[in-house]
Parts: sequence; C-alpha cells; structure tokens
Amino acid sequence: MYRKLEPKLITVLREGYTLKQFQGDLLGGLTVGVVALPLAIALAIASGVKPEQGLYTAIFAGFVIAVLGGSRAQISGPTGAFIVIVYGIVQKYGYDGLVVATLIAGVLLIIMGLARMGAFLKFVPYPVVIGFTSGIALIIFSSQVSDFLGLKIDKVPADFVEKWIEYVRHAATIDPYTIAVGAASLLIIILWPKVTHRVPGPLIAILVVTFVVQYFQIPVATIESRFGGVPNTLPMPHFPVVTWAMVQDMFSPAITIAILAGLESLLAAVVADGMMGTRHRSNMELIAQGAGNIVSVMFGGVPATGAIARTATNIKSGGTTPVSAIIHCVFLLLVLLFIGKWAAMIPMATLAAILIVVAYNMSEWREFKHLLSSPRGDIAVLLATFFLTVFIELTVAIQVGILLAAFLFLQKMSTETHVDLITENLKEDEEFRGRDMAGIEIPKGVEVFEIYGSLFFGAVRQFKESIRTVATKPKVLVLRMRQVPTIDASGVHVLEELANEAAGNGQVLVFSGVSRGVYRIMRKSGFVERVGRKNFTRDIFAALELSKTYLDAADIERTR
Repeated sequence: MYRKLEPKLITVLREGYTLKQFQGDLLGGLTVGVVALPLAIALAIASGVKPEQGLYTAIFAGFVIAVLGGSRAQISGPTGAFIVIVYGIVQKYGYDGLVVATLIAGVLLIIMGLARMGAFLKFVPYPVVIGFTSGIALIIFSSQVSDFLGLKIDKVPADFVEKWIEYVRHAATIDPYTIAVGAASLLIIILWPKVTHRVPGPLIAILVVTFVVQYFQIPVATIESRFGGVPNTLPMPHFPVVTWAMVQDMFSPAITIAILAGLESLLAAVVADGMMGTRHRSNMELIAQGAGNIVSVMFGGVPATGAIARTATNIKSGGTTPVSAIIHCVFLLLVLLFIGKWAAMIPMATLAAILIVVAYNMSEWREFKHLLSSPRGDIAVLLATFFLTVFIELTVAIQVGILLAAFLFLQKMSTETHVDLITENLKEDEEFRGRDMAGIEIPKGVEVFEIYGSLFFGAVRQFKESIRTVATKPKVLVLRMRQVPTIDASGVHVLEELANEAAGNGQVLVFSGVSRGVYRIMRKSGFVERVGRKNFTRDIFAALELSKTYLDAADIERTR
C-alpha cells in the first residue's frame, strides 16, 4: 500500500540512480529551464502579478512537486490555464485573496490524493476540457493585443467584451515601433524551429529583440518601464491574515484552481507515460501538487501545475527522472539571483508574442473543430463551456460544463434502460438454444420480463411505466435481470414498490440472473430479506421451476 503513495524520486533512488541518468537529466533540466524562463515571466505578467512571481512559482512549486511527485519526468510551474482565474482573483481580491484561494486549493488537492481520488479527475468530459482550454486560449490572446500593438490604454478591462471595446476605441494609438518589435519576435519564434530545436525560439526572440531594442534605443515598453527592476533575491515566506469571510469568498475559485491543477498535472503525467513507457502515481501526484501550490504562494508565487509542453521538452532532451525537474528549478534560481536584473530590459511586445504563440498552441482548434461533428449533446457541452469561459467566468464554465455533461449522460442512460415482456419469445432466447426442451415450459399464470440497462434514479420512472403496461395480472412475475449491471437506492426503492404492489394483488416476484454486485446492494438494503432469498434464482430455468411451485401451491390452496 505504501508504494502507491511513494514519490517517484524515492523509487528512482532506491532502484539505483546512475551517472548516465544524471547526464540525461542534466541536459533535460537545463534545456527545459531555458524554455521555462521566458514563459514564467510572461505568464506571471499576463496573470496580473509581477514578473518575478512567475519565477518564484517555477522554482518553489517546481521543486516541491519534483521531490514529492508521482511522475518520473514531469515539469511543473505556472501555466496558461491559470491566467484567467488568477487575473480575476488578483483584480478583485488582491494578491492576499489569491494566496488564500491557492492555500485552500492545495489542501483540497492533498485531501483528494489521500482519499485516492486521482482516478476521479479522469471523468471530466473531454468536451469540457477542450471548451475551457480553447476559451482560455482566446482570453490569453485577447489580453496580449494591447502590448503587441502598443495601445495607449491606462488600464485594460478584465471583461472580454469591454476589453475589445477599449481596443477599438484606442485603435488610433497603435505604435508602429511596438508592432515591429512584436512582429519580429513572433517571426523568430515561429521560424526558429526550422533552424534547430535544441535552443527554444522564445529565448532567441528575447535575446535578439532585446539586444536590438537596447542597442538602437527603440522607444517601446519594457518590463522595467512597466514594473520596475526584477529583484535578484529570494522572497521571505508570506502568510496573509485569513478571515472566515475571505475563506467563503475564495472557496469557489479554490475549487476551480484545484480541478485545473489536478487535471492538467495528470494529463501531463499521462503524456510523460506515453513518451517514456512508464506509469505515474496519480494520488501521489495530487498530494505533490497540493504541497507545491501551498509553498508557491507562501513564497510569493502563483498557482502551479504540470506543464505538458515543458514536460515533453524535458523528455525529448534526455530527462528521465525527477532530478531533471530539480535541475530546472536550480537553473531558474541561479538566473534569478545572478542575471535576473537583465530580464527587466525585455520588451513587453516580445512577451506578448510569446503568449500569443502559447495561446495558439493551447487553443486545440483542430480538436474543437472535430468535436463540432460530434453528437448534439457533446456539441452543447463544448460550446457552453467555451462561451461561459470567454464571456462569464471560468469557475462557472467548468461547473456548468460538468453538470450539463452529467445531465445529458444520465438522460442517455435513462433512455437505454427499458423493460420488455418476453414470455412468448422466451424459448427463442440464446439460453434455451442447444438445451433439451423436454419438460421446459412456461406455465400459464407466469409472465417473464427482461430488464435492460442500469436501474438507477434516472431510469426508474420509465421502468414503472413499462412494468405496468401488462394488461393481465399474472400470479408470478419473473424479473430477468442478467442485463442489469448496476442499481442504486432509487432502483431498489422502485423494486420495493413493485413488490408491495404485487403482494397486495396476491402476486409473487421471482428474480432471475441477478449479478453479484446488484445482489449485494439489494441485500445490504434489506430488500432480499423482505422478498425472500429463495425468490432469487440462478437462471431463468430455476426461476420457472420456482414459479411452478408457487402456482401448484396456489392451486392446492384453492381446492381446500
């Protein structure tokens, strides 16, 4: 049992860590560190916090998650998925509000991991994932338009529609120098992979464009002009004054943070497994993500989760163990301490170009287009989640998307559950084929019903209507339940109603082919004892024999 909650780092060290593994981890960690450097800064700015806070997140959260995580080569840090919700919280409640929300989310993630709930996050419907991912991508793109075009807007609104209204109103303030810097950065990022994949395009764009801007003194906004210098020291732990009112306000956003952190980290872990042929520990990963997020905001960071693109980069570059993630954190720490001040020279338009590319890669537009040809229910979930993400709020989008998907699923399941009267066609059933039919007959006064599908709360109404359509009142009702995989309390209750109704009419209920799982639920509820254990038969043949016994007993009673 303990192995299931054992960090992968401990497993790797216990198995024997080799020099060859370290060499691969060193190259992978340094490579992904170079990739993470501009992303951490850009994602922090887009989230409405200071640039260094993105680095704090990658360093502190990334380290804790690497040490405690359940994946061999996953890289954690700030991601685009959190931009929307972090920006909204910071604008409304300030950074202390974000700290409280993230602390709650961290605790929730730890509880989920300890409760072995890692598998449950896999049940988030795919249209919901694509819907909010595409919605977030559109929001990220729209948030970078001002910096990419150099618009003179004092404060860009958080609301999507209001944001674009302001863009149109200030269209005349477009700065040609800023556009040129942004366009040049974008071209370098897009075209550089054609030269080599060893050095990431965003880093080349930052180095080249920043040098040109500083050398020629091009008048464009930089990190320094917008936020001041980037500190080259580590922050001290910070813990806000927490009130019950603040906890209540932050609980709903905290749930969203926890779901996003859990979902994206497990998706990244699955990607890593697919590339390496390994198997992650989902519950241990949730615990690590929870601990990492708690530590992150205590040291001035923002919410963190597994980064799919950075994880893939790490593996492609040679990283095979959590040591590569630790090296990535150490690299970012050294950059912060010794050359962080130079980051202040980076043009805002270059960071905007980086995030535009991130938004495009995150958009999943091909999957979005593909899902538009899915059944109408899936399309409804996809579009509802997408539009609610863009125009309302991510928290609402996820909640509505999951609830809508669940409702449509239950509706579908309920329509698939039905009851058929099969008395006259019973001998044509596959169970009767190949058997000696001598002596096998369906007595007069017996009706056989076959139940198909799960007998749950969403299907009980249809079950009632179907079972009551029989014109005759047979002495014995045989319920054949071999096709019933599950039953819930509502299903048991409707069977109790049927049993009581049958008893009032002088009828007997006989059950045939009940599965072990369904029988166990019936027994625990007391239904089996109330109906009688002998009325639960192995198969239809035993059920018919028992039915004949009841009919014979009734005949004897009448002759007395």
